[in-house]
Amino acid sequence: MNAAALLPATVLAVLTAGLAHGAGTFTPPEGCTLDMTVQLRECRVANHYHCAGDPSGERWISYADGAGEYFLSRIDAETRWIESISLQTGEVDRLDAGASADNADFSALLATGRDDYDFITRNNFGETSRYVGYDQLTGEQVTIDGVTLERCVFELEATDGNGNVLFSRKGTQYVSAEHRVFYGDIETFRNALGEEVQSVMSPVTFAFEGEDGFGEAEPKFDCDMLMTGQFGIGGRS
Repeated sequence: MNAAALLPATVLAVLTAGLAHGAGTFTPPEGCTLDMTVQLRECRVANHYHCAGDPSGERWISYADGAGEYFLSRIDAETRWIESISLQTGEVDRLDAGASADNADFSALLATGRDDYDFITRNNFGETSRYVGYDQLTGEQVTIDGVTLERCVFELEATDGNGNVLFSRKGTQYVSAEHRVFYGDIETFRNALGEEVQSVMSPVTFAFEGEDGFGEAEPKFDCDMLMTGQFGIGGRS
């Protein structure tokens, strides 16, 4: 499950879309190595890197829009949301694996075609969130910019510590068995008020070391779109 997709494009409206913010290259923190750069739809770019001091299999993903870097996600080899950081709000969410009934299991998804999960996160504001849902492979394979991906469908509902619904999401995503990561596609986000919005944050290009676009810090696609209709999603972001 893609953690960054919890921040749909309309919620993160690119108020400065189309304006230059200065060309540059993404540089991971000291002790970390950049693995790939993925240009996404809706004016997003994701830089994937791993750090020597982290447990084996863990990696970080930095997301940037037209205004700059806004979100950091740390996942493990099973794609569990170990840590998620909003650079806009200062919120830091961390997985409470011990309190979770059924942690995400990427290996099970690949082996059986479906993974159901029910896990807990806690943030630095003292809030608890519970995520219940599933990912299911459709059997369809696609190739984007030379990278083979499998399509999956998913549904997810988030509730707070009192059981109140914060939001729900459903739609399709892409899965890379090689990279052990989810990429976004088309999904519908519904907030606690029942308002819905659809977003498309699918990958367009992949760049690896030595290739053009590796380490790009700025998004390239759909950055002239006018994004409107903001509403708060609450909870994890």
